[in-house]
Amino acid sequence: MDFNIFLQQFLNGLSVGSVYAIFALGYTLVFSILGIINFAHGAIFTLGAYFVYFLIGGASGFNGWLSNAQLPFSFPFAIALLLGSVLAGLVAIIVERLAFKPLRERGADSLLTLVSSLGAAVFIVNLIQLLVGAEIYTFPDNIYGNLPVAINLGTVEKPVMVRTVQIIIFLVSALTLAVLTYLINSTKIGKALQAVAEDTTTASLLGINPEKYIVFTFFLSGFLGGMAGTLVGSSVSIAGPYFGITFGLKGLGVIVLGGLGNIPGAVIGGLIIGLAESFVPTDYSGYREAISFALLFIMLLVRPQGLLGRKRIQKV
Repeated sequence: MDFNIFLQQFLNGLSVGSVYAIFALGYTLVFSILGIINFAHGAIFTLGAYFVYFLIGGASGFNGWLSNAQLPFSFPFAIALLLGSVLAGLVAIIVERLAFKPLRERGADSLLTLVSSLGAAVFIVNLIQLLVGAEIYTFPDNIYGNLPVAINLGTVEKPVMVRTVQIIIFLVSALTLAVLTYLINSTKIGKALQAVAEDTTTASLLGINPEKYIVFTFFLSGFLGGMAGTLVGSSVSIAGPYFGITFGLKGLGVIVLGGLGNIPGAVIGGLIIGLAESFVPTDYSGYREAISFALLFIMLLVRPQGLLGRKRIQKV
């Protein structure tokens, strides 16, 4: 393979992988606190993209209860991205209050919580379809300003053309991951989250309110999911209400590959899968989606706890 083509594919893989990492971190945060998978995360991923689409002045299609609807105001994309992600985080809190908290208070089996989160996901997806239909929504070409469509990172003789949106996605993702890493490792909130994740009873004895930090974890998870959905939607469009289902399944592969509940593992897992997909030959692009699950299968055989995961100790 020509080096310039290799570099181009590598940069594309970093862009895609960084989004996978952000999305998977939403799964990881909830799992690290409650030890369960939130299947509604994929639906919130979709919802975040829709929120931002309407906040930048987008209009709905001809189907659904809100056909041809449009907000009377609009925001620049950067502000809309933050506001839409916050709204996605608030929806995640509602999901936690309705689908998780009642079962947690009753000490229900974790399987019932999984079913409850799956029901929340189905409800959100169908609500989106009811309100705005199932057609594809495309972000305007100028949401990132008057930047060129692609940037040459090589030379005139040997160009390495990378889409500008992919560079922006990578930079936003890297900044988000850096802020999250600082929050978890270097702030009182992060230390409290780590304490709750380790043992809620001990955290309570230390004066930490686990419920407050569980709510914050779901908000942060939804915020990251909504941001990831928007970044993907701005690159390839919002492909209907079920837009987040594929990413939801792929996100599961990412966190298992990196190690359940391990934040650095989620980042590494996302980058690995993104890079692996980018190097799939064009003739076999239809099998690209199988990459994450093939890697997942191999990891389960070789190292079930994931790359950076640790074996879970059974408490008796």
